[in-house]
Amino acid sequence: MSFRDANVIVIDTSRSFIRAGLGLYDLLKIPIIAIPARVGIRRNPSSNDNPNGVYSPVLQKEIQQKFLSTNQTTIHPHYTISHASVKDYLVGTQLDEALATGQDILISWPFAENTVHDWVQAEAIWKYILFNQLQRRRTQNESPVLLILPAGLSRATYERACQMFFERFNVPGFAILERPMAQMYSANSLSGVIVDVDELKTDITPIYEGFIIHSTRTTVDVGMRDCKLYLANLLKSNTSVMSTLSPQDKPLDMETLHQTLLELVQQIYEEGLIKVPSDGETAIAEDEGVTDIAAVVVAGKERAVIESGMKKKMTAKASAAEQARAREIEALDLITIQFREQSITLGKERHRFCEPLFDPGLLQGIPGIVPRKWSLPVQEVVGQAVGQTDVDQRPYIWQGLFVTGDITRRVKGMSIALQSRLAPYLIQPDLITDIQPRSIRVLNVPEFYSEYRETGNGYAAFLGGSITAKIIFSDSNGKNYVSKADYSSRGPHTIVEMTPSLL
Repeated sequence: MSFRDANVIVIDTSRSFIRAGLGLYDLLKIPIIAIPARVGIRRNPSSNDNPNGVYSPVLQKEIQQKFLSTNQTTIHPHYTISHASVKDYLVGTQLDEALATGQDILISWPFAENTVHDWVQAEAIWKYILFNQLQRRRTQNESPVLLILPAGLSRATYERACQMFFERFNVPGFAILERPMAQMYSANSLSGVIVDVDELKTDITPIYEGFIIHSTRTTVDVGMRDCKLYLANLLKSNTSVMSTLSPQDKPLDMETLHQTLLELVQQIYEEGLIKVPSDGETAIAEDEGVTDIAAVVVAGKERAVIESGMKKKMTAKASAAEQARAREIEALDLITIQFREQSITLGKERHRFCEPLFDPGLLQGIPGIVPRKWSLPVQEVVGQAVGQTDVDQRPYIWQGLFVTGDITRRVKGMSIALQSRLAPYLIQPDLITDIQPRSIRVLNVPEFYSEYRETGNGYAAFLGGSITAKIIFSDSNGKNYVSKADYSSRGPHTIVEMTPSLL
């Protein structure tokens, strides 16, 4: 059987976020739902805030033990509470509201390790998406679901997810797609290497002819959060920023200053004021006047400098001195933003945001960074991952460098910057053959997906899932998804037979 496009649901499940949408149209749309991939459970519930009454003594004791064993240095902790049920967990706006009112909540991220750490928590999240956010009804559920999951999960995981969606959510059709493949499909390609920058980690996945090369998949222990903390630390050396946020007559304490700088970095990031220099370019020239922004601000000339920088660099009649001055002003790359009703002038240091990805050693000693064994730079890990593939596969994989993740929605130039840093890994002097790759091609979400033009590659997995769902759920033969009839006759194992990557 085939399904109406308007009823199809796509759920993209990643470490940090769950994104979902209802309905597939000729104009594929961005996800309408995005929530953190986390659940919460109250420490001491009462009958007022827990509709099911207080916890059982056994569950209460287990929760108290989890609170005592909480690792405060873990950013996305995940816990299994064996006696908890789906109804005990808070998700989405329910959790946000509980945290906003200062309730004592234990937070768990069930997908933090790119697997399903706790199935009850996973069910709570997916149930919230289907029945709370998308307003589906379990008794008459007409919406098939394409579930996007991390790569490399076991067959048992696929079978359990299939069982949950049919038996707990009563879906009429179900399919699973691996995230890297969904991302590659969004770029209209079957071969390449996916570099997915998440909040805490970066996943690298080589793909050849529509199949993930699992033996070469790897992860870098640096993500977007590290970049934000790094830039916040850099801004401490900007005397203009510091004199505005923490003046000498009313200095902020270290913790408040740290949080304030993080909020400033978040605003800079969200406003798209960051670009990544290619290898060989300089994000900031410390001895060329860039750190003298304070002097410009104190003199009250920042507006004049910025306005001058916006004019044409030179005219036909401009003198050599005028041209040199125009280049000098442009080199400062100053911007003034409003932050907490104050004007703050920033220079090129904001473009150093992504440096930790290319040099993780820069993170050592920075406040807020969890001490850990530092991984190799992203470019080196990508070079090694592709280098481990078969020789005849590499030319095709290098023709599909695809950088994705939320960071690409706001930060400009990530793909080109990584491409330039990968050049040394392309040529191998001891292996000069006709199949030696000679170039690296950058992939992006095509412009003709108009809804995605302003989102970078950040929604690539959801777009690829939407494209796949549109194809498989309109197939009357149903060879790439599990129907309710299939499930009734053959059970959860049917998802393995219907998923090409598992065969």
